[in-house]
Amino acid sequence: MSVPLALLGLLEREPSHGYDLKRDYDTFFGRGKPLPFGQVYSTLGRLARDGKITAGPSEPGDGPDRKRYAITPVGTGEVEEWLAEPVAAEPYLQTVLFTKVVLALMLGRDAAGYLDAQRATHLRRMRELTEVKRGGNLVDALLADHGLFRLEADLRWIDVTQARLDALTAAVRER
Repeated sequence: MSVPLALLGLLEREPSHGYDLKRDYDTFFGRGKPLPFGQVYSTLGRLARDGKITAGPSEPGDGPDRKRYAITPVGTGEVEEWLAEPVAAEPYLQTVLFTKVVLALMLGRDAAGYLDAQRATHLRRMRELTEVKRGGNLVDALLADHGLFRLEADLRWIDVTQARLDALTAAVRER
């Protein structure tokens, strides 16, 4: 997730205070990993320095004085370009899961046991995401679906790999 681009996108929607940007970011993008206030303000500082946003005058509020940030045409152009650019297709051919299986085989360790443990971890996470779908709003449900589909693909890979583990063991030990 690109925090600067997400904040720029939120600012394109409407000028906002840092506190409001953090709240909106956490609501839509920070599931399970809220954005620290320090990161919000340091990112806003860099965006202002780079001419992508402007900071309005300090406004009195319930707490410390606050500034309302607004996106500039430079920032709007960057958001537009970013939204038009497709995300790189994943996963890459070299994943941690694959690396662990191959290394386990090279080292004579229990790759099947590792795959079983990984399957159990994935299934546990799938149950959690299914609960999120049941109790959440549409945004939560779509995020949960994305995670579930990725985990399902991993589970299929785990099954195929376990079925071919003897052949993979021979291929790895030949080299």
